[in-house]
Amino acid sequence: MKSLAFFLASQQSNFINLIRISIFVVMAWIGGLKAFHYEAEGIVPFVTNSPLMSFFYNNSDKTALNEKGESVAEYTLHKNPEGKIVQKNIDWHQENGTYLFAYGLGTVIWIIGLFVLLGIWFPKIGMIGGLLTFGMSLVTLSFLITTPEVYVPNLGGDFPTPQFGFPYLSGAGRLVIKDIIMLAGGLIIASDSARKLTKNYS
Repeated sequence: MKSLAFFLASQQSNFINLIRISIFVVMAWIGGLKAFHYEAEGIVPFVTNSPLMSFFYNNSDKTALNEKGESVAEYTLHKNPEGKIVQKNIDWHQENGTYLFAYGLGTVIWIIGLFVLLGIWFPKIGMIGGLLTFGMSLVTLSFLITTPEVYVPNLGGDFPTPQFGFPYLSGAGRLVIKDIIMLAGGLIIASDSARKLTKNYS
């Protein structure tokens, strides 16, 4: 146990670099996927319902009648299930600015990931990347407050649904909550980069 403790302690800087590499992989992969329609469409509920981001879309404030005659947010009628292509939904997303926004967001995410990775060699860039990761994670976690789709809906069935709403996270919600790890990781690498910078200043 003692030797394991000494080994782990001696590898701290390498493990922090592993956090940098891990964040880069996530950012590069997710950012790159924003170039594809299914991923761009998948973030629409988050962006539309966010007071910080909804202005990026053209149809965020629009409502429409669903098949039951209920007034609902228009985007809910234009969801393409992953792996299915419906042209009328694609047309709506093009008019909404869904894809254009996703291209821009994907580019920003890629750049943040690159900054984080470069922090292995360039502390100043790494500190910026860590802080941007922290900020991006804060925005993502805010979706737990603003996006209805992050919680299990009450769709009814043969008997009343026993688990719905807060705190029952849906698949989307379970993805969002994981960003709390990215938030902490961003602060760790920003702090590590700052420590290296202050050594250079002294």
